[in-house]
Amino acid sequence: MSNKFPQKIHIIGSVGSGKTTLAKELSATLNIPYYELDNVVWKRQNSGDSRRTDPQKVDYLNNIIFTNAWIIEGVHNEDWVAESLSNAELIIFLDTNYFIRIYRIIKRFTLQKLGLEKSNYTPTFAIFIKMFKWNRHFEEISKPNFYQKYGMYSDKLLVITNKRELF
Repeated sequence: MSNKFPQKIHIIGSVGSGKTTLAKELSATLNIPYYELDNVVWKRQNSGDSRRTDPQKVDYLNNIIFTNAWIIEGVHNEDWVAESLSNAELIIFLDTNYFIRIYRIIKRFTLQKLGLEKSNYTPTFAIFIKMFKWNRHFEEISKPNFYQKYGMYSDKLLVITNKRELF
């Protein structure tokens, strides 16, 4: 990939869509740092995670998006994320098949419980069940909401169903 590739990339998609994997691969290929929106929402500490307030999230995110190059990935499309989408040169919407995401949720949980995959959270059964709910919510609510709120960015929006479409 050449230097003409966008230097400010926002990746959005549901749980299990491949956001983090794609962000890591693009980060390594383009030599651009990547950031997970979950780590903007949550202050990660040894004593346990605490949720940032909306102003804290906006400040934290602005510190990222006003740098020269970044890859931001996450499921979030609430108003506090709007600046990231506005400043992105490329928005990649991972519209991965719903059932593939279900498979990946099960696979991820299993690997995490076996200690073969790291996570930013403790992989409890409660979170495992929530991931299925979040996946359904994304499909029914968040995806249509994204197009309604951010359809104005269609000129820089790339919708892909499989990351192989990128490479």
